[in-house]
Amino acid sequence: MNTSISVLLEHKGRATVSVSPLVTVSQAAQEMNRRKVGSVLVMEGGQLLGIFTERDVLWRVVAAGLDPKTTPLSQVMTRNPITVGPDTPIQSVMDVFTEKRFRHLPVVDDGRLLGVISIGDVLRWAADVHRQEAEQLKQYITGGYPS
Repeated sequence: MNTSISVLLEHKGRATVSVSPLVTVSQAAQEMNRRKVGSVLVMEGGQLLGIFTERDVLWRVVAAGLDPKTTPLSQVMTRNPITVGPDTPIQSVMDVFTEKRFRHLPVVDDGRLLGVISIGDVLRWAADVHRQEAEQLKQYITGGYPS
């Protein structure tokens, strides 16, 4: 688990979904649904201002009784989100997900957005690694592994 997050990011791709802080919660939710993602990055002029997630819709909008059609993201987004660098070990990212109860982390290098890593991305990567290790052990045990 000492592999850097950049390896995972290269595998999954660097595409991100971003919106302006002026869009409404309803517009952001529609974009998340259209793109089949659980979060959008809130950007302005190439700068990461915040992140808005499915949980934010529930906690900061619905539970607060705000109107999603008139509430701008700037009012309910997580400002200055925690980010990770490309050299951050995957284990450290897993620790952030667990300790902070996050599901999405922007990957930033020198102020430049490189992508977003989700807990699902990390779990898929870990499952693939374990599957490969199990197959190697199986081959070793059955004598099919080169010595």
